[in-house]
Amino acid sequence: MIKPILIFGYGNLSRGDDALGPLLLEHIESHFDLSNIELLNDFQLQIEHALDLEQRSLVLFVDASVANIDSLNFSQLTAARDKSYTTHAMSPAAVIAVYVSIKKQTPPPCFLLSIKAESMELGEGLSSTAEYNLQQASLFVDRLLQQPNLTHWLQQTTQS
Repeated sequence: MIKPILIFGYGNLSRGDDALGPLLLEHIESHFDLSNIELLNDFQLQIEHALDLEQRSLVLFVDASVANIDSLNFSQLTAARDKSYTTHAMSPAAVIAVYVSIKKQTPPPCFLLSIKAESMELGEGLSSTAEYNLQQASLFVDRLLQQPNLTHWLQQTTQS
């Protein structure tokens, strides 16, 4: 049976702050009933992950970001065939575009939770900033999952 909510955390536990996505999945696993939530973890998004979107009511991608954001950023995604479309590591928007292309249907509502990162060097642990940002992201995702519906999640996009 396919669970209605998919949370996909991606990143590398061996690369410092890049571990933020998988670490947030660990938080969710230890704090929530997963009867309606599927957690997926991988190093990066790939074309095959488009099939994981099928029959979902909500999808959340979680990743570390070195972009100029606050502790976290939460936004709704749309399909976009960007430059990552032909690489091994794809963006969430490109994964959604592949889904639309192969399934010929509207994708489920998809969101991206970007967690601010500083350093992603091989062999490093989390930076102190990333530890704080992970705590903030944990609190944020706790609020999301208390009301796992599209209306609530859309309201959070303007509050993050």
